[in-house]
Amino acid sequence: MVTVADMDTEQTLEPTLERPLGGNVLPLCTWPDPVLGGECTTVEAVTEDIMALARDMATTMYASQGIGLAAPQIGHSIRMIVVDVSGPDKREQLITLVNPVIEQAQGCIDSEEGCLSLPQFRATVERAEIVRVRGQDLQGNEVCIEADGLLAVCLQHEIDHLQGTLLIDKVGRLKRGMYERKIAKRAKRP
Repeated sequence: MVTVADMDTEQTLEPTLERPLGGNVLPLCTWPDPVLGGECTTVEAVTEDIMALARDMATTMYASQGIGLAAPQIGHSIRMIVVDVSGPDKREQLITLVNPVIEQAQGCIDSEEGCLSLPQFRATVERAEIVRVRGQDLQGNEVCIEADGLLAVCLQHEIDHLQGTLLIDKVGRLKRGMYERKIAKRAKRP
């Protein structure tokens, strides 16, 4: 189930899709980069710079074989995400959301996830089964997305980034400690 409400009307997801490309591939920030741990600021207006950043985010997400990316993952502490759960190969359902918030969450599922900012880390975490997310598209229009399945999980994961919460913050001490040691060991390599 994926529906989008534009203020008073409800429609299919297609009208809100952004097809950017032509953007640049930007370097990904990886944990423990401090930009990943902070609360992001609200985007006051959708400017040309914001639209260019959205193109770069989508291009970077696709080049990295991801299905979602939040602005902090490329070093920008603003509330913007891109997701495309048809990817990473098809690239048919790109959604760009500015200032997204989860308005409602129902049910509970276990979700096995990875993260572009946590290379070689996977974990099973608890997520809401169905979510309603409100935000703006790149034209500044308010949109409301009701999602379940992979899209619901992906939206929750990316919105977590905007609050400074990473996948590693949702696992136990043992699994986190193992990953910390792995990263430390990798950093010592010449």
